[in-house]
Amino acid sequence: MEADDKFNLEEILGSKVRIRILKVLFKLGETNITRIARETNTHFSLVEKHLQRLKEIGIVEEKRIGRIRLFGLNYSDPKVHLLIELIRSMEGV
Repeated sequence: MEADDKFNLEEILGSKVRIRILKVLFKLGETNITRIARETNTHFSLVEKHLQRLKEIGIVEEKRIGRIRLFGLNYSDPKVHLLIELIRSMEGV
């Protein structure tokens, strides 16, 4: 594992908001920021900031349909599958 990958994992798991966002995306699939904010009980702008960072890391991808932005897990990234397994084992899903 490269140092950069390790940093990313620590960055993700070190944030309660990011973990909540990942859980919501795992549960709902693609959805918009408003729904993620509502489901995580987090302010819209904070969710937007964390989604941007998760996109930069490569775990989340964004689709645009007109003015609507949809976010979902990037299943082509192997880290996503590891995070899903971690969520499943910790949550009993």
